[in-house]
Amino acid sequence: MNNFYNTYKNAIDRFIDQALEEDIEGGDHSSDACFDDGLKREAVLKVKDNCIIAGITLAQKIFHRHDPSLNLSPLCKEGEKLEPGAVAFRIEGKAKSLLSSERLVLNCMQRMSGIATLSHQLSHKIRHTKCKILDTRKTTPGFRYPEKWAVTIGGGYNHRMGLFDAIMIKDNHIDFCGGLPQALEKTKAYLTENSLEIPVIVEVRNGFEIDQVMNFPWVKRILLDNMSPKILMEHVQKIDGEFETEASGNIIADNLVSYAETGVDYVSMGALTYAAIPIDLSLKAV
Repeated sequence: MNNFYNTYKNAIDRFIDQALEEDIEGGDHSSDACFDDGLKREAVLKVKDNCIIAGITLAQKIFHRHDPSLNLSPLCKEGEKLEPGAVAFRIEGKAKSLLSSERLVLNCMQRMSGIATLSHQLSHKIRHTKCKILDTRKTTPGFRYPEKWAVTIGGGYNHRMGLFDAIMIKDNHIDFCGGLPQALEKTKAYLTENSLEIPVIVEVRNGFEIDQVMNFPWVKRILLDNMSPKILMEHVQKIDGEFETEASGNIIADNLVSYAETGVDYVSMGALTYAAIPIDLSLKAV
């Protein structure tokens, strides 16, 4: 799970710094009023819901960023299935530092564990197919990296991280350019002029647009948007493996299986990040 952090280290460290500054800013008056600087204590993270635990690595980074002397000892693995009453980790160090960073750690882990749990549940539903579940850019501003990290911990997969690591030609791009061929011709020229090697995904609305995309073999994936499972299956069969295929639009837990069984390679679901219910966790002194 450290691979995600290593890949996006700069962005995650930036998030940690901004989040600590947002919460602490000029200082933690509550802790400063109650504790001497040298007072040391221990606490444990208690789990109150059934969940796939996520964010232990991030918690460790947050604590260490705030106070390098804090020592976190994991008592389970990232992505492990836990039941109410389980203890995820033990943390020891200065009482002031523990309580100043407690809320940020809980906010992150509660949200991440909810996303990981939902990702695990939905991925499990379609395990009999080749289809993989992708997240989207429908994330909380400022919290995208932890949310997408949680998706991978739960068994899902990341779509593009942002506007910078892939090109996605959507309906407005097509319409503003005057048509799909025009959009793709301009895209190819842009990639060549800027010596870019990033994947190109094209969203299509009908069979006619699929035919148009198939004239551009350098496109990586065709995204079939807002189609019924029946129509989707027909289009997937027509594409016949020449391009990766992805389904999106109005896909929820109740109809996920019917979409996955069409033979499509990916299903993208914004609900992975925006509809997950946070897991109840608490940090308690011991």
